[in-house]
Amino acid sequence: MKKPVVALVGRPNVGKSTIFNRIIGKKISIIEDTPGVTRDRIYGNVNYKNYKFHLVDTGGIDLEDAKFNEEIKVQATLAIEEADVIVFIVDGKEGITSNDLVVKEMLLKQNKKVIVAINKVDSKESKEHLYDFYELGFDNYINVSGEQNIGIEDLLDLVCSDFNEIEEDEYDPDVVKFSIIGRPNVGKSSLVNAILNEDRVIVSDVAGTTRDSVDLPFKYHDKDYVVIDTAGMRKRGKIYENIEKYSLLRSMKAIDRSDVCVIVINAEEGIIEHDKHIAGYAVEAGKAVVIVVNKWDTIEDKDASMKKWKELIKLEFAFLDYAPIVFLSAKTHKRIHTLMPEVLKAYENSRKEIKTSLLNDVIEEAYQLNLPPSYKGKRLKIYFVSQASTQPPKFNIQVNNKGLVHFSYKRYLENKLREAFDFEGTPIILQFKNKGEQEL
Repeated sequence: MKKPVVALVGRPNVGKSTIFNRIIGKKISIIEDTPGVTRDRIYGNVNYKNYKFHLVDTGGIDLEDAKFNEEIKVQATLAIEEADVIVFIVDGKEGITSNDLVVKEMLLKQNKKVIVAINKVDSKESKEHLYDFYELGFDNYINVSGEQNIGIEDLLDLVCSDFNEIEEDEYDPDVVKFSIIGRPNVGKSSLVNAILNEDRVIVSDVAGTTRDSVDLPFKYHDKDYVVIDTAGMRKRGKIYENIEKYSLLRSMKAIDRSDVCVIVINAEEGIIEHDKHIAGYAVEAGKAVVIVVNKWDTIEDKDASMKKWKELIKLEFAFLDYAPIVFLSAKTHKRIHTLMPEVLKAYENSRKEIKTSLLNDVIEEAYQLNLPPSYKGKRLKIYFVSQASTQPPKFNIQVNNKGLVHFSYKRYLENKLREAFDFEGTPIILQFKNKGEQEL
């Protein structure tokens, strides 16, 4: 089931980011000590009671600011169009401003559920303005304080009141779902067409011609797959796609539904920061990953270039050093046959289960080979290892004191597991527990 989208909108400095962080909390914080993954986030996945939804924070809408140009309007309009529910945040301390009226007009044009969240109600000044906001003409109002955590649970109840509870996926569990993600105009739709060997997706040189995430079922070697083609933007393709941060929303929704994420990079343009941002969300979601360098037909010295590209990807995507790299041309179909085996392998590795006895043998040998350094006379001891789950594989390691686990030693143990068992294409999670601590 596709998750609903909730957008926070409003003028600058009304507390959107504070409320965003309050709702997100620490539940989806990006994996610690992971180099190369952005922490500048404006999207999050929220689990609240029996509901799940995407939360998006938008830039402040300021009519008087010189920066309030067409692109800023597009940012807000895009988030509003994507949203199932809009939380219009206003400042209870200051009352209604001309910028609030601008936001109001934008929202009234949309047939969406709007909740007016009157923020900063913990301030004395708010008492003078609370009832002024009812002049905005919406149906739902709620008093909150992002700073003091007042009314946030009531806000979430109101947000989720029309959502369906979590349901099972619409596909059979044996169907492998993989998404084609990447920044605009790297050849995502062309790659989908090449995989399907037919023109089932509109392909254009203009970025942003795909209207929404599209599920395309197909068979490969008698196995069922669904390829999810992630979209550009909904209108006036180019100007929407230029707002690259907002193109992440479609990718996030597709990532969430995927077993494997195929990250597409343009060989003509090289790697930019936005490529790493998109990859970071796949890592955070714990998805198996395959990296594709597309438009390989435009590269002349392919052997030398392939070596350079592998070194560059290893450097730029240090947090994805386990991901296989595929070089191909979606346009000419050259090397297209190399992709599906890697997708299937990454999927199978993400579901791999290791016998407990083998796990303990590998970790014990690694421990004896390289004892962790002692700290204040204490040394980390490992008692027992077990696999807790799959997709991605998660391992519980029972120790004497998890506070003695240094990141470098955790990385060392992960590398030893990867050497012993083929986990290419999938992240693995090592979770350290003190002896007697309940396993998650």
